[in-house]
Amino acid sequence: MSVDILLGYPAKSQLAPIREEIGRKLKAIPGAGQVSVNVQMKIVSHAVQRGVKLVPGIKNIIAVASGKGGVGKSTVAANLALALAAEGASVAVLDADIYGPSQPTMLGIRGRPESRDGKSLEPMEGHGVQAMSIGFLIDVETPMVWRGPMVTQALEQLLNETKWREVDYLVVDLPPGTGDIQLTLAQRVPVTGALIVTTPQDIALIDARKGLKMFEKVGIPILGIVENMSVHICSKCGHEERIFGEGGAERMGKDYDVELLGALPLDINIREQADSGKPTVVADPDGRVARLYKQIARRVAVKIAEKAQDHSAAFPKIVVQNT
Repeated sequence: MSVDILLGYPAKSQLAPIREEIGRKLKAIPGAGQVSVNVQMKIVSHAVQRGVKLVPGIKNIIAVASGKGGVGKSTVAANLALALAAEGASVAVLDADIYGPSQPTMLGIRGRPESRDGKSLEPMEGHGVQAMSIGFLIDVETPMVWRGPMVTQALEQLLNETKWREVDYLVVDLPPGTGDIQLTLAQRVPVTGALIVTTPQDIALIDARKGLKMFEKVGIPILGIVENMSVHICSKCGHEERIFGEGGAERMGKDYDVELLGALPLDINIREQADSGKPTVVADPDGRVARLYKQIARRVAVKIAEKAQDHSAAFPKIVVQNT
């Protein structure tokens, strides 16, 4: 007996367990004989907003958003990207926070991107993940004193004028709030789904709810909620304390029928590792927090795989000529 299984999401760490579990079940069937189980992964493009075309070289775009600043959204975005890559996907990060780009630091990338054709930029790379940020193009201490139209134009240029290389998932690290960048993303960027990052306390959840509602209004599916800084872990004794409250994101998920994808601790190691350019998924790949990030990443990928596929590339181009 031979069984072939094709997963529509990256799950490199789960292939062997899936293979063994299915093999065990099949061998228990009377008369099954010799059993062969083959598990593979194939990631395809999925549906986006109506009237918005896919970006060449990118299959799916995940927007990581928060209504409020300071909730660890950029750290979650970086670790999510690295977790998807660790599970076998080709991943890129677009730092859409034009005023406060942080992905170059978090991904440990220095230098400026090259332009081989004089028109487009080659993506930078860190820990096996492609990346593009305004932070690569300006001095670290240079403030972006730009009005909204310039900021949105910069975002579109970073996205469309980068030569992305066969990306399964582009993780977009958005600035906090519901302003120009978010509106441009909704209207002109083919977003597969959005991820909302919040902390448990009410003051953060109020703004997170606004962010969630904004994506609903513009027709972008919510993939789920991630509760960051859910519980504080003492670095000395390991004592756990919920200093920001408890259950806030879970209640929010129930109110809007959105899945709580995971809860991450407030751990000094997460901050230190991100600041050093080696986020947790890379710095401690087998640790507890890295496993949480990978679980969230797999769940995000599953939610995307459940969406309708985009078949626009399968249709031939029709050309009308005078004959």
